[in-house]
Amino acid sequence: MRRACEWPRFVNLTSKTQIDRLGDRLRKGKFGDEELRRLDEFRRSFSGAYEEVVTAVRKATKLEPTGRPAKSTTSIVEKLKRETMRLTQMQDIAGCRLVVQDIVKQDRVVGQLTAALPGAVVVDRRKEPSHGYRAVHIIATAQGKPVEIQVRTELQHLWAQLSEKLSDAFDPAIKYGGGEFEIQKAMGMDSKIIADAERQERTPRVETFMRTIRRTMEKRIAELEASIKGQAGN
Repeated sequence: MRRACEWPRFVNLTSKTQIDRLGDRLRKGKFGDEELRRLDEFRRSFSGAYEEVVTAVRKATKLEPTGRPAKSTTSIVEKLKRETMRLTQMQDIAGCRLVVQDIVKQDRVVGQLTAALPGAVVVDRRKEPSHGYRAVHIIATAQGKPVEIQVRTELQHLWAQLSEKLSDAFDPAIKYGGGEFEIQKAMGMDSKIIADAERQERTPRVETFMRTIRRTMEKRIAELEASIKGQAGN
């Protein structure tokens, strides 16, 4: 198993140079139909690797992942502009997700996946959350391409869904650490509460508290969804 800082080689040098030049043009906004066609061709080239990894995930965990064979061209361009990375360094062009009950199950599934996917890179965002986001990401390599596997607990998944809905309702920058300070502060507190609860022994009292957290977050997500629909209808 590789450490997160040890990047595997996903493409050969010639392809890497061409792809990164394309990424530079996309980042700078210097592109037209031809560049978008090439980007679409590049992202679609991940479909075979995606299917191979998803098959391995099913076999190793006996769980059914949700996912997407390729990130949209718009999302790729936005990420290039938002982050300082080369196009060939983008690890989530193709990806899938598993949502499990708790961190005990999460650790078990991560172990199953790293055993089934030699050379996989593990990024544990429970220890170092990204703007409150907590999960374990596994970067597998298939057919020379990276495929990201997200493993979340149910509460981590609800937190991520809430972050998405807040971004949709108020400001897309929220899920990347931007937006209103008070929203970021509240989301950070929610993330810490979830982390603290998940580390506790699963006593009846803790179980009750976690059910309360779940109901509260589900209610907030539903309210935001209703608000977004209402805004769209006006």
